[in-house]
Amino acid sequence: MRKADRLFQIIQILRRSSRPVTSSELAGELEVARRTVYRDIAHLMAQRVPIEGEAGFGYVLDRRYDMPPLMLTPDEIEAVVLGVQMVARLNDAAMRNAAGDVMAKITSVMPQDLLPYIAQPAVGIKPDDVVGGDATRDTRPLRLAIREGRKLELDYRAADGTITRRIVWPVLLGYDNTHSLLIAWCQSKQAFRHFRTERILKVEILNEAIGMSRSKLRQQWQQWRDAEMRKSRGAQ
Repeated sequence: MRKADRLFQIIQILRRSSRPVTSSELAGELEVARRTVYRDIAHLMAQRVPIEGEAGFGYVLDRRYDMPPLMLTPDEIEAVVLGVQMVARLNDAAMRNAAGDVMAKITSVMPQDLLPYIAQPAVGIKPDDVVGGDATRDTRPLRLAIREGRKLELDYRAADGTITRRIVWPVLLGYDNTHSLLIAWCQSKQAFRHFRTERILKVEILNEAIGMSRSKLRQQWQQWRDAEMRKSRGAQ
């Protein structure tokens, strides 16, 4: 790894960490000796990069530090390209369009020497001529309600054709190759439920906020999911 790439990666590692990062951790991820890390940290500090800490304790980056966001490494570029390829296979037209817009924005400002990593990446997903599922459901209201922590009123058609009206607390919109699922707390069932988005006939974002913080609701869903997985493993 070139020194310039290594210095950039050190900043990235510190930026994404919520705690001090030791020289051993940095050396392990960068695959270099600890003395190389010490020299690189000293170089960054000399360039006025606001890193605090010391050997044996760990290093942190001042959260106010701003770095141009498109100084991407080849690995990061290819990770973005792979992600866009995956999103392009989803049954969600809005998300596919958004992924295409992201790729166009990145390409328009990418230095010439990095463009080949976009045009001819070393990664790719298995070719498939068919985009899975029904892409007619507009998921933007669902995602907006999740972000804003607001309740949704749904008209939902079950697998047997029964149509019900539900008020739900949306948690997450999940995807696989054939369909997408709205994961939510259902007020009428008093339980978490999965709603296939192609079966949602009508959706309205209510002015009423969900009954707790988004993080608390997500935590409760994760606990429920873990319990369901344990029950599933026990039944096998």
